[in-house]
Amino acid sequence: FTGLRATPEQVVDAACAEDVDVVGMSFLAGDHLVLAPKVIDGLKRKGLDEVMVLLGGVILKRDVPALAQMGVTRVFLPGTPPAEIARFIESNVSQTR
Repeated sequence: FTGLRATPEQVVDAACAEDVDVVGMSFLAGDHLVLAPKVIDGLKRKGLDEVMVLLGGVILKRDVPALAQMGVTRVFLPGTPPAEIARFIESNVSQTR
């Protein structure tokens, strides 16, 4: 957890330092189309192409295809039960990384 208002660079640095399998970000201010690609690009620059990127929060359904093209693995819209998110992660994280 990087805390609220972490910069894309802080998220990437934390992912690298902690050797994570998943980066999850929650957006409430409509800046997901600007910030998510910066995190994805930063992960790629650090050689973390295999890290799963998940988004949640207030995200318009019409933005989901663009986010997928950017490299977001999955977008969880408001109201998604946490257990569903956990099942998705457990089912999709590589056990061999």
